[in-house]
Amino acid sequence: MAMTEVAGADVEVDAEGFLVYPEDWNRVLAEEIARENGIPELTPRHWQVVEFMRERYLETGTAPSIRSLGKESGVPIKELYQLFPKGPAKLAAKIGGIPKPRGCI
Repeated sequence: MAMTEVAGADVEVDAEGFLVYPEDWNRVLAEEIARENGIPELTPRHWQVVEFMRERYLETGTAPSIRSLGKESGVPIKELYQLFPKGPAKLAAKIGGIPKPRGCI
């Protein structure tokens, strides 16, 4: 694990840049992580997905799969790929400050 500065805050991240401690997350940090990953601005639809991912992880201890994300978040899978082009579940989890979902490469 490594310490890095994101949006003026020192946070611990894993080798792929995911926050080690979800409690370090905040919206300013999320916006900076999004920019660093090619999303210049988080729209209300982005936030809908990111907040769904966080809530599910904090409730269950695991992030939802892309399939359940598309069915349960209110955002269809096709749109998820438009919002998060490099892999919706993985990128939304990273922006949401939670661990990479199982099954993501």
